[in-house]
Amino acid sequence: MINNHDGSLATTLKQRRQKLAQLVDFPVILWSGHPSPRNFRANSFPFRASSHFLYFAGLSLTNAVIGLNDGKLDLFMDKPAPGSALWHGETPSPEEIAEMIGADRVFPLSELQLHSQGAATIAVQNPTTYSQQQELLGRAVGPADAPEGIDLDLAKAIISLRLYHDEGALSELRQAAEVSIAAHKAGMAATPKAKLEAEVRGAMEGVIISHNMTRAYTSIVTVHGEVLHNGEYHHSLQPGDLLLADVGAETPMGWAADITRTWPVTGKFSPTQRDIYNVVKEAHDFCIKNLYPGVEYREIHMTAAGVMAEGLIDLGILRGDISDLVAMDAHALFFPHGVGHLLGLDVHDMEDLGDLAGYAPGRVRSDRFGLGFLRLDRPLEAGMLVTIEPGFYQVPGILNDPERRSTYKDMVDWDRLAQFDDVRGIRIEDDVLI
Repeated sequence: MINNHDGSLATTLKQRRQKLAQLVDFPVILWSGHPSPRNFRANSFPFRASSHFLYFAGLSLTNAVIGLNDGKLDLFMDKPAPGSALWHGETPSPEEIAEMIGADRVFPLSELQLHSQGAATIAVQNPTTYSQQQELLGRAVGPADAPEGIDLDLAKAIISLRLYHDEGALSELRQAAEVSIAAHKAGMAATPKAKLEAEVRGAMEGVIISHNMTRAYTSIVTVHGEVLHNGEYHHSLQPGDLLLADVGAETPMGWAADITRTWPVTGKFSPTQRDIYNVVKEAHDFCIKNLYPGVEYREIHMTAAGVMAEGLIDLGILRGDISDLVAMDAHALFFPHGVGHLLGLDVHDMEDLGDLAGYAPGRVRSDRFGLGFLRLDRPLEAGMLVTIEPGFYQVPGILNDPERRSTYKDMVDWDRLAQFDDVRGIRIEDDVLI
């Protein structure tokens, strides 16, 4: 449980709900969610409350609900079961928790229905809780990525708040970033003596755990960087391998970091690895230098694409004019994903809402090969936190696809590309506050 002796958490939460009250004229009810059993009821997966609940409640409370109305906060939460202390120790009472978060009133869950008339909500991912939401509200609740009516109005209001981080959020985000940096340094230090990816993963996650934090997402620590979200750790580390580590911490209050580095297992790049690494780093650095309020994030992505294309032309891998290659999405053969995303309480912040947060009103995802995975398409504004993460990957499913081989046959020097076969995947990622 978070200590809040100075009242700073309660103050931050009060400011957030007062801002929400200026945007909506209806009551709001947000559920935290339930733990999910791993294999039997008493052995559950680690619990994490819904991010929308966390934004206004501050604490990852199990099976709790908050009501927000006209700037006021009600907490609905039952007292621990009589036998709970035997297994879990003494825990704060609902009244004590209400004081921590600055709740105006506290009720048992049995009284929730009395306060739910006309309320909006956002669907949680947990199916048990989602069913309860619909039953208690007495109406259909659309999934989080397709809200309707007042639920859609609520989602838009929350987006307008969570897009811009307040000082309470920034303090947490900086802590997550600092611990993540320490974790990456530990991973690099552990690599020379490690035999498996898992050993490096253990060193990195050990740092996170030692700071009483958890992973913000499933760690990627792999010599197979061409698998973008690789969740396997059994591969051996061999001389000549590159190790791609995408590892980020999450604070106890739920705020995330997202950092990626790629380094040679032996501590020394081969000439071809160094060449590609420098191209990715140039794209990474150039994008960060061009981040400022008002710039379109889509343009930052296209900037990364252009820098990548230019670098690959210089290495003899791509052939042609930079603008023509980018227009034809030739860069996406090696850089198929977007250059980054929003970051906050979620590692891909608010993506439970589909593209409502990531895309400005009226914009929709492109079906282009080089833009279909762009997660963020809106002008950047002060207070936003985004990632910048260009990469180079040799994905067999892309490069060996007959249709793409035909489309790009004159734009790629396949023989030259074969000389870079010791580069499976390189990504460099940092978190940037606008």
